[in-house]
Parts: sequence; C-alpha cells; structure tokens
Amino acid sequence: MELSEAQIGELERMNAAHGTPQQVVKRCRIVLLKAQGNSDEVIAGQVGMSRHTCRLWRKRYEQDGAQGLWHIAPGRGRKMQEGLAQRVIKATLETKPAGQTHWSSRLMASVQGVHASTVARIWRDHKLQPHRTKGFKFSRDPQFVPKLLDVVGVYLNPPHNAVVLCVDEKSQIQALDRTQPGLPIKRGRCGTMTHDYVRHGTTTLFAALNMAEGKVHGKCFPKHRNIEFLRFLRLLDKAYPNTLQLHLILDNYGTHGHENVRRWLAKNPRFVLHFIPTSSSWLNMVQRWFAELTNKAVRRGSFTSVPDLITAIESFITHYNINPKPFVWSAKAEEILAKLERCRARLEQVQPGCTSHKSRKKKATKSV
Repeated sequence: MELSEAQIGELERMNAAHGTPQQVVKRCRIVLLKAQGNSDEVIAGQVGMSRHTCRLWRKRYEQDGAQGLWHIAPGRGRKMQEGLAQRVIKATLETKPAGQTHWSSRLMASVQGVHASTVARIWRDHKLQPHRTKGFKFSRDPQFVPKLLDVVGVYLNPPHNAVVLCVDEKSQIQALDRTQPGLPIKRGRCGTMTHDYVRHGTTTLFAALNMAEGKVHGKCFPKHRNIEFLRFLRLLDKAYPNTLQLHLILDNYGTHGHENVRRWLAKNPRFVLHFIPTSSSWLNMVQRWFAELTNKAVRRGSFTSVPDLITAIESFITHYNINPKPFVWSAKAEEILAKLERCRARLEQVQPGCTSHKSRKKKATKSV
C-alpha cells in the first residue's frame, strides 16, 4: 500500500490530535502500519484488533480516503421514544411531584415509564438540574444604583495616592470542640470528625482586605459594637502612612454609622467611607476572604476555648499574608445593572410587586 507524503501527514495529524476518538486513532495506525509494509497479522497484534477488521479499514481508506475512517456505527441501544424528551422537560419545568418540592431522576422515570438513566441523560443534554438551588436576594435599597456605581467605580478605578480596603466583621465565630477525637486522613479514607460538638464561646473578627496587595488586617474582639469598630479603625490608621487616604468599602450595619463613629471620622478626614447597597454583601470583597478563612481554618477545626480559636484565626492571617493573592473585581456596573434588571423582570412575572421598594413600604404601613 503506497501513500503520498500529503496522505501520511494527514494521517499523522489525525493520530496526534487530542480531539480524535481512540477508535479513529487505531484506524489511522492501521493504514500507516500497512504503508510501512507490515502484514495484517502484525498490524492486528499491534493495534489490538482482528486481521479481518484491519483489512476492512484499510479497504475503506482506499475507497473513501481519511474521511472514511471517521465512520461510527450506530449504537445497539433502544431508540428514545418520540416526544419523550419534550414530555420530561415540560414536566420538570412546569410541575412538581405530589408532596415534594422537586423531581428526582428515578421519580420522573417512574412517572414517564422509562429508565432513570434516560431521564438523567435528557436533563444533562438540556442543562437541567432540579436537585440544585442557588441563594439570592434582590436589594430594595432606594439608593441602590448610586451606591453600586460608587463602589464599582472605586474597584475599577482606584483613587490615586490612596488605599482601598474592604472592611467588615465576621461575628459569632464559634469555638466548637468535637465530642470525640477524629481519625486522620490516610490512603483510601478521608479524615473523620464527629457530627456533634461542645460550644466554648464566640468571638468577632474585624477584617480589612487590601484590594491592591491582597493582604488582610484582622483583629478579634468579644463584641462588635461601635467601640470595637473604632478600635479597629485606629489600628488601620496606624498601619498605613499618614500621606495615604483610606477608602473603606462597608455595609450598612448600624455600628458603621454610629454617632461616635461619625464624630471620629470628622476628625480623621483621611478615612472615606463607601457603603454598599443593602442585601448586597457580594459587593464587599472581604466576604470572599471570609469564605477562605471558614473553609481552611475554622469549619474543620476543633477548639477547646475562645483563645484557642483566636490563635488559629491569627495564625491563618499571618500565613495568608506571606503570599497574598488579590481578589480582582472585573464586572462593570452596566453589566451588573443589566443582569439585575433581567432578574427583576423575571421575579415580577412570578410575583408582581415583589421587587418594588414602594409597594413593600406601603404594605408595611398598612400592617402597622
């Protein structure tokens, strides 16, 4: 079997491509090995096929060229019932099983008279996941747009000669001790821990995430009043040179707008506060760092006392700041507003008036 250089090059490219199915790769090897003068018996031993199969694909290549090697035989399984996919999708989107909140593949299969794997394949092909939900809350802040533009503007265009800090408190961090010692991780088995625990008290972490560097300033306090917040602000005041302005991204917690805090800020104009809209904690990037702290230092820990918990938190902050990685904000305000408008329109279709701040206020007034 003689092949030109162009044919050999084409077969070799197909053989080396990552997207080529393995059965097509074997067929390419059959043709290439035959072009090298090997017998069907030798080729069959190298590719793991019978010599009759090798002869079949060699002849198909002679007739149809490289395109003939891509032929895939139809499957032997039963064909899907006509209209089954539409029935499953319609039932998934528009109905619920009796006494339950969502469909499972086995329950849907029993209703439709098919196998559960068929339902699972239909859901997968149409990107349906009835078992999953995502949390959300639509902000009714009347100043939502101005606050959003302010915060996103600070993220995307930081002020010159200034430091942007995302500040918040993680309150009620519990010092939980397991009732029995857990087993360490080993090959073939993950680490274990008891489901029950003993409470040894709580602490509150005040944290400030430096958006440019990724470093975190943190301090634990027993409570989270305006007194503790002012103490934390004084710590930030000492941590940065007096020549720099400090722009703080904050939520609308009452402590942040307390009269004592406002008086202190009036005497320290280097602090500039930017408040996020209500019910929009996703705008404060320090929340993303709180998730890191919870997952890597608190949730799977066992603490016999509050000081033990504080030591673990401070140790995490110290090691995190050795090689910090900044969280980069990339979403533009226009994109966020467009997405929220789609969300609002969809919610209004489901429940008219549910996203209206005025309608909610009127209802509250009537109830009073």
